[in-house]
Amino acid sequence: MKVSIDPITRLEGHGRIEIFLDENGNVEKAYMQIPELRGFEKFCQGRKAEDMPIITSRICGVCPEAHHMAAAKALDMAFNVEPPKTAKLLRELLYNAYIFYDHCLHLYYLGGIDVLLGDVPKGERNVIGLIKKFGLEIGKEVIKHRRYAMEVIKMLGGREIHPVSAIPGGVSKGINEDERREIEEKAKSCINFALKSLEIFKEVFNSKRWNELLGLDSLETYYMGLVDEKNHVNYYDGDIRVVDPNGKELFKVKPKDILKYVEEHVEEWTYVKFPYLKQIGWKGFVDGKDSGIYRVGPLARLNVADGMNTKHAMEEFKEFRKDGIVHETFAYYYARLIEMLNAAERMLDLVKDSNITGEDLRNMPNEPSEGIGVVEAARGVLIHHYVLDEKGLVKKANMIVATTNNNAAINMSVANAAKKVIKNGKVDDILLNKVESAFRCYDPCLACASHALGQTPLIVNLYKEGKLYRRLKKNV
Repeated sequence: MKVSIDPITRLEGHGRIEIFLDENGNVEKAYMQIPELRGFEKFCQGRKAEDMPIITSRICGVCPEAHHMAAAKALDMAFNVEPPKTAKLLRELLYNAYIFYDHCLHLYYLGGIDVLLGDVPKGERNVIGLIKKFGLEIGKEVIKHRRYAMEVIKMLGGREIHPVSAIPGGVSKGINEDERREIEEKAKSCINFALKSLEIFKEVFNSKRWNELLGLDSLETYYMGLVDEKNHVNYYDGDIRVVDPNGKELFKVKPKDILKYVEEHVEEWTYVKFPYLKQIGWKGFVDGKDSGIYRVGPLARLNVADGMNTKHAMEEFKEFRKDGIVHETFAYYYARLIEMLNAAERMLDLVKDSNITGEDLRNMPNEPSEGIGVVEAARGVLIHHYVLDEKGLVKKANMIVATTNNNAAINMSVANAAKKVIKNGKVDDILLNKVESAFRCYDPCLACASHALGQTPLIVNLYKEGKLYRRLKKNV
């Protein structure tokens, strides 16, 4: 017997979950499949390199800032140019506004509904249900502070969605003192809202229900994230650090070297690949120290780091990590809240820097070559890799996005949750939503994750009376 959740909801992109039951009605296996297909890697070929930050930001309307900055950083390396200090500050300021905005979106509109509202009817699993439970005032605060972050992005990036300011070697526009003061006031308000959000969620964290959610899935994987020189979380820049399930550092490398350490596994039933750590190897969909599967995103970032780079977020980090590495998948929400606070505080620190209103915004590019740009998308490590020809045109483009990095773990989490909640063939909407809630912890962006084009492999399995009787293959 097979149970399908199609489409899955409250995520970016399209996908489905297939759950296979044995003769007793218990879960035998479960997968999250990504049937959609996009072609950014292919149609970036032959484009002018300087267009890449604009083109790739169109991959996603929720996290265009991540692709915009990853592309710009890849071009900095490809053209062998270092942006001036003011440009770096402005880029990072925009980027922290994006992290705040994106985490706010997920916590109050998408996955956070599973935590805050619980097992409510389908029609109430939305922001309206949230307002019904917590009051109109919290709804107003959510809308206001998402608006604040978007206004900062527009001020710095030129547009609210799909920013255009990052260019090879710097940025195309700066800010004046009036704009600086406006951003400062907005950042202060965002800090207060982040602290309030922690209070709201911690009421759930202290409940019996939270322990039940934590018990749905726990994976002892490796973790990957960007850290600064103090091994503190940094979303825009730093070295890539990987720790094992016990928190011991496996390696820490410069972004330009990361592709030496990561390999991608392919399965026939999905368009999304499964990255793994090359030196450990692919051992299948299993966790543990002997499996090369790793996780990225808020939980991973807090597991690989020794701390946060702002005061209040550091206090929350110490509480989060008091017992060591955290493996429970639903702890992504706690980590996301800490990061939202950190992003707001970092915005304030950056906008108070005396260099932020400087006029030295760009250094000119040199001869084109090859570049790798890495940032922390809200969902985790995002890698852009470009090879340019002598005219500055893109010969090759490769993008490994956060959801792709998490793909193996997401499938394992969905299977674990399904096995926990579906017993003896009993299936209803509430139980299936709990299965979905396991993938929503990761805040996956399937629009970003599926980007192949051309001769794409496809296998269609035809079942009759529960048994496979025909398999159709294309490009396999």
